[in-house]
Amino acid sequence: MAAPMDVAEVKKEVAEDSPQIPDSMNKETLAAVLQFLKKNNLKGTEELLKKEAKVEENSANDPGNRSEQDVSSVLSAYQSEGDPSLYEANYRSLKQIIEKGLDSRRVEQTQLLYPVFVHMYLELVYNGHEDAALKLYQAFEKEQEDYHQDDLGQLAMVNKKEHMRHSELIVNLRSSKYVLRLSRDSYQSLKRQLQEKSNNIILNILQEHLYIDVFDGMPRNKEQIDAASGGMCGEAKRKANKNKMSYGLLREPDINLLLDDEDDTGDGEDKPKKKKAKRPDIKKSKPDPSAPAQNRIPLPEMRDIDKFEKLVSFRELSKRVHLGPDLLPSVCFYTLLNANQGLISVEVSDDSSLLAAGFTDSNIRVWTLTPKKLRSIKSADILNELEKEADDVLERIMDERSAADCKTLVGHNGPVYATSFSPDRTLLISASGDGTVRLWNLFTFSTLVCYKGHNYPVWDVAFGPFGHYFVSCGKDRTARLWTTDSPQPVRVFSGHYSDINCVCFHPNSNYVATGSCDRMVKVWDVLNGKCARVLTGHKSPVHKLLFSPNGHFLASAGEDCTVMLWGLRHSNLVAELKGHTECIYSMSFCRDGNMLASGGLDNNVKLWDVKKIFTEAESEDFDTASQIQQTDSSKLLLGSYPTKNTTIHHLHFTRRNLLLAVGAFATVS
Repeated sequence: MAAPMDVAEVKKEVAEDSPQIPDSMNKETLAAVLQFLKKNNLKGTEELLKKEAKVEENSANDPGNRSEQDVSSVLSAYQSEGDPSLYEANYRSLKQIIEKGLDSRRVEQTQLLYPVFVHMYLELVYNGHEDAALKLYQAFEKEQEDYHQDDLGQLAMVNKKEHMRHSELIVNLRSSKYVLRLSRDSYQSLKRQLQEKSNNIILNILQEHLYIDVFDGMPRNKEQIDAASGGMCGEAKRKANKNKMSYGLLREPDINLLLDDEDDTGDGEDKPKKKKAKRPDIKKSKPDPSAPAQNRIPLPEMRDIDKFEKLVSFRELSKRVHLGPDLLPSVCFYTLLNANQGLISVEVSDDSSLLAAGFTDSNIRVWTLTPKKLRSIKSADILNELEKEADDVLERIMDERSAADCKTLVGHNGPVYATSFSPDRTLLISASGDGTVRLWNLFTFSTLVCYKGHNYPVWDVAFGPFGHYFVSCGKDRTARLWTTDSPQPVRVFSGHYSDINCVCFHPNSNYVATGSCDRMVKVWDVLNGKCARVLTGHKSPVHKLLFSPNGHFLASAGEDCTVMLWGLRHSNLVAELKGHTECIYSMSFCRDGNMLASGGLDNNVKLWDVKKIFTEAESEDFDTASQIQQTDSSKLLLGSYPTKNTTIHHLHFTRRNLLLAVGAFATVS
């Protein structure tokens, strides 16, 4: 087992990044730490921290008042003495300038209409001009893009200055400027015309409330803008995706000797099978130049049992069916009948032997998908009497009387929103509405650890590909990295503007991806906790993320019924797959990464041909400006498998590329 990340290292990073607690986020964290120290009667540490952070006694003891002051300070930027009767006329003037401009500029400049409209409305509300704000809203609300309607609905409920302090959307828009990308020609042309018309209200909003990322070159077309728009706070800044990312796979362990030995003992006198086992598929592949160093982050050492599992995995993968347009997978569908407890989440282990389901009644049920029954370990008294050196000791410790096809895990106090198996299938983690993450032992089917770090419901959880690490996310807008040997998180990933709905580990375990209700996807570096990629383009909350098997691409999907494929090298959208009619909750790549399966609330499993897309995206002459997502999705759709009345909760390709689907049957009312 690898050693956990050094706590001293974490403290050093925090000290270097924020030595004087400069912003409200760090102040809130400081207040939480001080409260914890006070609660546990750690007065010496509390006083030392107060002294180092230069915190006054009254502000430390009353973080709520301080937070109110911070919010008031953020919103004070809306203070204005402008004539409220001019706002509607100024907005119409902006529209006329854009509409009368050149076609090449018009598409880009149109991006300004929504954020300008929002901030004009908020300025009027903040300064007490509620009637003028309502008139402005009613005049132009329906002209905004469809994907902004949910945010506009929240905006409509803010019609008093006091309401602004309690609106998550308003504080986000003010504390983080709305990001727009404009060509220098479009920006300078618009600014010049606004100055000529003395449109100071608009000019002030551009200066104070928006972040305009100006670039040299030709203006972007509508397709390029639509592909990147949709985020709650606009697009990603170009510098946000400049960090180097090592997205390749780690070198596979050398277990050829183990493979030969196992073959030698596995089939006795059958000599030809030993040679047959040495397939090209399982030979050591060439090192990936984009892969991180093996020791970049501490990973658990491979035990003998891990090497044996890897051997079995290689054997299974060597027998897989190579899928393609002319050879589609067979689909095996598991339907849960009479799921009156309310099925929420489903997970299948990597070797396809176990299935875990979370329910609204706070229970987890684990099924075996093989003839082998689930057995609990014998009691401690009986174990002490066993011969520990026996060859079959692992069988002797299991209680045959407890054998069953299904086991129930009881412990949570709220709905179970997600589960995840460890790579060796000895552990299971679960996320719940009670704000906790639980680690379960699948030998005793009981709780080992209850992790308490999130302040609100935990929406998703995922084990790392090598075990040891797992990540959780929730309503508190953070994702947290944990280890199985520590009750405290080793990293906290903070930067989203709303709930984080889903998380996913990169195949090399060095990165974590998060998808949020702010319609953004972010990729975080496990080593330093920093954001490595910001991907915008979804028009609704993101509910599912999945890295491709080679680690070079990321698939995301959600309520906009669209699967988006992102290239991590250029941080660009390489494909947009449309065909679903309801929210997408599950995706799975086949084992060689040539095919993607997706499913959700529309009771359909769809298969997509992604091999051509990935091949073109990785070619050296690929132009990031010419987006492949313009390709007709129907040409990439290989098949669609509808169910009678069963939603798709989970999809999973086995090692031999059989597609497993799981869902709960819904009776027709």
